[in-house]
Amino acid sequence: MPAFRQVGEKQLPNPILYMAWCPKRDLIALANTTGELLLHRLANFHRVWSLPPNENTGKEITSLAWRPDGKVLAFSVGDTKQVVLCDAEKAEILHLFPVEYPASCMHWMEVQDDSSTLTSFSESEDESSRFLPKLPTLPKSEEKSEEVTNLLGEVRLNILVVGGPSGFVELYAYGLYKIATLSGILGTCRSLGLSSDLKSLSVITEIRSTDDNPEIRYIQLDTGLLSSCLPELTKMARKFTHISTLLQYLRVSLTCMCEAWEEILMQMDLRLTKFVQEKNTSTQVQDEFLELLLWGHASPELQALLMNQLTVKGLKMLGQSIDSSYSSIQKLVISHLQSGSEALLYHLSEVKGMALWKQKFQPLGLDPSDIEDAIVAVGSFTLKASELLQVIDKSMKNFKAFFRWLYVAMLRMSEDHVPPELNKMTQKDLAFVADFLSEHFSANEELFDRKGKYFNVERVGQYLKDEDEDLVSPPNMDGNQWVTFVKQSTHLKDSPLLFPTYPQKSLHFVKRLMEASIDLCLQKPAAVIGDSVKQAVCLRLYTVPESSENTPRLFELPSLWNDKKAAMHYVVFCMPEISPSKIYILRRPTDPNRSVPNGLVALNLNTPLNSSIDDETPAPASVDYSYSCLDARFYDDETLTVVLRRLEDDENKMRVLAQLPLNSAMSWDEEFSWDLSLRLEQQTEGIPVQGVAWGNQSREMDNISAQFVAVNGIRKVACVLSANLRHVRVFEMDAEEEEDEEERADESQEMSSDQDRIEDTKTNESDAVEGGRVEDAQVSGQGPRDSLDDTAGSDTL
Repeated sequence: MPAFRQVGEKQLPNPILYMAWCPKRDLIALANTTGELLLHRLANFHRVWSLPPNENTGKEITSLAWRPDGKVLAFSVGDTKQVVLCDAEKAEILHLFPVEYPASCMHWMEVQDDSSTLTSFSESEDESSRFLPKLPTLPKSEEKSEEVTNLLGEVRLNILVVGGPSGFVELYAYGLYKIATLSGILGTCRSLGLSSDLKSLSVITEIRSTDDNPEIRYIQLDTGLLSSCLPELTKMARKFTHISTLLQYLRVSLTCMCEAWEEILMQMDLRLTKFVQEKNTSTQVQDEFLELLLWGHASPELQALLMNQLTVKGLKMLGQSIDSSYSSIQKLVISHLQSGSEALLYHLSEVKGMALWKQKFQPLGLDPSDIEDAIVAVGSFTLKASELLQVIDKSMKNFKAFFRWLYVAMLRMSEDHVPPELNKMTQKDLAFVADFLSEHFSANEELFDRKGKYFNVERVGQYLKDEDEDLVSPPNMDGNQWVTFVKQSTHLKDSPLLFPTYPQKSLHFVKRLMEASIDLCLQKPAAVIGDSVKQAVCLRLYTVPESSENTPRLFELPSLWNDKKAAMHYVVFCMPEISPSKIYILRRPTDPNRSVPNGLVALNLNTPLNSSIDDETPAPASVDYSYSCLDARFYDDETLTVVLRRLEDDENKMRVLAQLPLNSAMSWDEEFSWDLSLRLEQQTEGIPVQGVAWGNQSREMDNISAQFVAVNGIRKVACVLSANLRHVRVFEMDAEEEEDEEERADESQEMSSDQDRIEDTKTNESDAVEGGRVEDAQVSGQGPRDSLDDTAGSDTL
């Protein structure tokens, strides 16, 4: 019976460029050449959802990485130079951030720390909930409404490593906060592996030159500062991640406020502006309205404005719109902006306290002065939000009184019936309306003459405009007793204890100042930690033949693996031009200061198929073949999953999927003396060679030109991809194919190739018509997307 049970197979319409198994569940993410991101489950390779490319994210996916808990999927986009974090449950974009270069590889790891050092930080994390109210949920229409809770996850630190061209490498705590920007790395990063103890980072780079083929190098970077300051790093990263998500929360809240402010609120200003431009009399607008207020008479121009352009019905709708819009903005400011600003001040104040503990946090680059500037900026933003509340409250009272009087005046002009409750107007009401006309109209008329701008009776919209210009009608602070007291006090006037108010600027402007101050505060630790990372080892491996230039970079060897128990880095690669039947394994301790003997071995693939190294009886000649390795990935710490090609096959079609046990192969006594001035391919004679046998842990790949493999040893699954990047086959690696299933497979094998071509054609057509909609879910009658809860067993988020 063949090893490994096949559980799914699919012909895909577009070539697959990247594939990655979910660490915790039987799900695999695929990215194709059209920029579409797909999520499939193991059973029958059913599609769960698809995320088509769009202008916001981009159309050229360059790498994939799962968060260790399997709840968030990160993918990088080359054309927009962004990294996008996607919710695996709903295909919802949770967060995205720009990077300097298009990311060519990513790796997301979780810190493995058995000590109890992080327990205190878990307890301190709960303290913020004692002092801060829970942030109100943003409107349901906003797709980022649950971003804070979705992205922070557990307290245990996890780090997303992003690499790209020109030695670009950055580390992001929780996939959000940049904790390190590395420099001094040559070439383009092709693979990354941060050790779970944070002591070192393995990097595979490709260095191009005009004289020779691209050269592959292995670089080990010493990240000892991250390891030695793990408790402090975790707390700092946790705090800054809170701050980053709170900033995003405030941005979305401000966006909701801008959407609540409607363009209809500008109608009064536009009508008055047009009235001033077209009127023939020399009287001011203020005098026109005062005459209407005192004597009940209006000039023909004003009467035409009110009755023909504004109209009674339009005035009523305008009053309702202003009341509704201002109420919505007021609620957002009170419930979202103020609560978010308070949370920001709380976390920044705690970070300042951490920065003052210089013995612990100064090595990480925390600067108390920068944090103090950020606190002041957040305070200014809070004051500007309070100022907006006062303007809204005053405007609502003013407009209600003004519109009530104007509504009655327009009803009298049209000789309509005036309701008795509106007909009564006291002397106090008259004085209130007169003050409103004097404040809004005279000042605006002078502004119109001076700047040629329209009236600005509506005062709220100017706070929500994302412009650098001063407010058209800033608040009048002449009668404010506090402002007068501060100006007259020599000690308070320039006191650092008082937050600046920026009375001439909009809320958006102050928000940008706050973001710039906080970004400066967040960037310094990344630079300090990045400067502490030094290169420990640089090994020149081999040159890349020109024939492999078109191969997707993620599928190419070398591949990296971190053995957490043994604290070792492993590098697997092949040199087909030098030794086509050998797989090379390089191992380095995660601690750069520790040396390990026997760091390099070559595995000989010319061992008979069903034999073992200790067999005394030679295997039959019929199974004594030579193989070359097409792809190799670590299945677990002791097993290597490989795709092999039989060298004796003239048609170049025979492929084998095999599991190579490494226990015996990795124990050898010979030591390789490495000349660092030469590439490894120039000194292969002294490399220790070990035989390897896979016994019955292999399966011939019929009717598929297998070329690449992705594995998940935790879930015990593998996905094989063909050379044309369209044909995939999925296996459970710890189960054997049952006989009846094998017989059924043989019976249907004759139809499979024709069916694959038919399916490929149909899928292409349906994909063009449906624009990437999910076909599997439609067949099952569950709508365009299956829920991840359908996965078997305990595979739940």
